[in-house]
Amino acid sequence: MSQHNGFSLLQPAGTSPEYRRLPDHVMHDLGLEAFCQAVSGDAKEQRLITNVLSQMTDDGKVAVYRQQIFGDILRIPELRKTMLELFDKIQFMKDFSTMHRTSDEELGLWHLFHRLDELDGYIRTVETMRDCLSDERIKSEGLTALREHINELYDEACFADMKKDIAELKVKASDVQSVTLGVNVNERFEAVSIGLISVNKKQFKKSGIVSNFADAIASKDKIRDTADWDGDMHYQLIEKENNANVGAFIEKLGGFTAVRNTPFVDGNIRSTVVNTPEGDGTGNATFYLDTVVNKMLGSLVKKLRDTLTRYAEVAIVNISGLVPEFIYYIRCAEFISGLTEKGCVFCQPQPVSDGEESMQAKGFYNLKLAMNMENVSDIVPNDLTFDKEHTVYILTGANRGGKTTITQAVGQLFVLAQGGLFVPAESFSYVPCDCIFTHFPADEDKTMDLGRLGEECVRFREMFTQSTSRSLLLLNETFSTTSFEEGYYIAKDSVKALLTKAVRTIYNTHMHKLGEDAEEFTRESRGAGAASLIMRTDGGKRSFKVALAQPEGSSYAKDIAEKYGVTYDMLVGSSE
Repeated sequence: MSQHNGFSLLQPAGTSPEYRRLPDHVMHDLGLEAFCQAVSGDAKEQRLITNVLSQMTDDGKVAVYRQQIFGDILRIPELRKTMLELFDKIQFMKDFSTMHRTSDEELGLWHLFHRLDELDGYIRTVETMRDCLSDERIKSEGLTALREHINELYDEACFADMKKDIAELKVKASDVQSVTLGVNVNERFEAVSIGLISVNKKQFKKSGIVSNFADAIASKDKIRDTADWDGDMHYQLIEKENNANVGAFIEKLGGFTAVRNTPFVDGNIRSTVVNTPEGDGTGNATFYLDTVVNKMLGSLVKKLRDTLTRYAEVAIVNISGLVPEFIYYIRCAEFISGLTEKGCVFCQPQPVSDGEESMQAKGFYNLKLAMNMENVSDIVPNDLTFDKEHTVYILTGANRGGKTTITQAVGQLFVLAQGGLFVPAESFSYVPCDCIFTHFPADEDKTMDLGRLGEECVRFREMFTQSTSRSLLLLNETFSTTSFEEGYYIAKDSVKALLTKAVRTIYNTHMHKLGEDAEEFTRESRGAGAASLIMRTDGGKRSFKVALAQPEGSSYAKDIAEKYGVTYDMLVGSSE
């Protein structure tokens, strides 16, 4: 089975892509932290989904591989349901698996029986998964490869032998319903040794051990000369509901060690007598009984141990390792399926190699916005293209006009697409990015040492240094914490530097002059181009639509001031 250890549903076999992890603040800035929390209410699953999405690679083969798998899982709800049911069983077997605690060579009889159940469960799991993956609607490379893997497991001689051996052992194990033990006592009726009398296909009848014992010794005629079993007495069953007195009695039988002594003789069976050391009056009855039976049921224990040792490599971990990857796809598919039913539009993204257009998005929208809106028909979709002439967008517009929302949405498209998910858009083609950098306003407590402007400069330089022509930069009001003149001076040089690297960028800003000078920046760069992008207004009202145009010269601060009552007239009037 070792040849299958590297199988993954997150990257094709034989590939070794390089990943760059998106920091937590980037996931937060893009609104994807909320997405991961909404996809699953389980904290462990949230971390799993976050981890997959935040690991970025610009290898388009990985994105295609994932998208095909996600498409199958999204398209086949029966597959999702069956797999989730299987995973519950797999998790149970994994949690209680004895193989993680000790080897089969060290296991006692009861643990061997449990290991037997594990392997029997493994067989049934493989068979169920095999049937599930035989669905003709499955077309993805990843799931068809998994189907072949499962079929190989099923068809291998090892698996066939295991199935046969386990079935036989299950039958033998099911025949053991009770064991008959003989206890040697001293003159004080203290247990000094214990031995196996017989292995029985029927359970003992319930009867009072104390009363039976009292009846037996009431008359010396009932005291036998031998220790041979003739079946004329019934032993009390030891069950959880029995009272503490019975439990205490059994505990007094504890402390014995497996020391061979003179065996009992019972017709067809020879059993080892196990002595109890002096002074040990407590112990775990199940543990000691296990020790005794292991010694006395030598042939059955040996058969179990030999069989289980043979299949030590055939463990549920071969499949359980894929459970987190399946969970990622299934939870995301369930969530996106729910949004689709709500009226949201999703499409399968198309990664492309380097070309004239490094991104073309039509009818895209912010996923976080859709998650929080009752009526998704109110969402305004947008179109946007990254190409040589439009590498750096300088986005201006009214306050609360949607600049941050659309900036987030662009980042979401790349993260979701490269994570293998369908994206909130009518269509989306893109050159995968190697990393996403965000520069959103920082919390005040993070800027105490450097000051806000100093912090912005340090963060920007770090991003610029780490970025490449395959990166994506999303800037939100960067360098706006100082005067316009100083902010513009720094922002202008930053844009010009980004153009030299041809880094795909959206610069969301109130510095309208920066947008007005976009053409000048393009001429100076002699390569990648900058473009002014505005949030269009319709009759003075916010349309939440973007357009290539010169800045309108107003951020509608007056509207905001009036809304919150801080115009001169409103302030003075309220004080009179």
